[in-house]
Amino acid sequence: MGTSLVICEGASAEQARRFVALVEQRAARVPLQHLMGRMWFRGLGLECRPGVFIVRPETEVVAGAAIDAVARMVVGGVAEPLVVDLCTGSGAIAAALAVEVAGARVVGVELDEGAVALARENCERLAPGRVRVLRADATAPDTLSELDGRVDLVVSNPPYVPAGAVEDEETERYDPDLALYGGGEDGTAVPVAIVRRAADLLRPGGVLIMEHDPGQGVALREAALAAGFGQATTGQDLAGRDRYLRAVTERASRA
Repeated sequence: MGTSLVICEGASAEQARRFVALVEQRAARVPLQHLMGRMWFRGLGLECRPGVFIVRPETEVVAGAAIDAVARMVVGGVAEPLVVDLCTGSGAIAAALAVEVAGARVVGVELDEGAVALARENCERLAPGRVRVLRADATAPDTLSELDGRVDLVVSNPPYVPAGAVEDEETERYDPDLALYGGGEDGTAVPVAIVRRAADLLRPGGVLIMEHDPGQGVALREAALAAGFGQATTGQDLAGRDRYLRAVTERASRA
């Protein structure tokens, strides 16, 4: 089927050709973010590239919970809170934390090489010198082991989709499997590993905020308590669905 086009006054033939090509690509379900090379997150304009996970509105709520938790720490006297973003992807959460919480020291961890490069570019442009991005397995016991017991907050949007549960065509075709599927039938293998790694990284009284599938709340609260967290609750997204785990480590006992 051909494409009819009314060319606006002042548009060149080349501009019209490019516009038609973009419309045809979007009609073929190429993500708008890939066509624009840009995606938005909590008011920040992030670069977007094929092969790197496209940020979702739900994750803005998760980032907001993390930012609120760190801000409360600052009010409570933690001058330079140390934050680790496990599975940082494009660097969206890490950049938002660095921009919105003055003084926060942020470290992002990501396994995929392309995502690491993009995260470094996004964070350096939006929060120059404020975020360190490390290429590593976020679930490995030796990743950032030098920070064990010293981190104020761990935030994560890990792969958590259960096997075969992706229903959206754009997601299935254009988002990388590494960023989607959490492992195992219920998708909780990677999230549980993140919970365990966070338990080692966090100081007494430290906080974990981790995004998850709406059906994983109970399992991940149980995993957090089993890993040694003293509190574990579930937060909801704007649609009222269970969306993230909030877990707090036990505070050190007073002598």
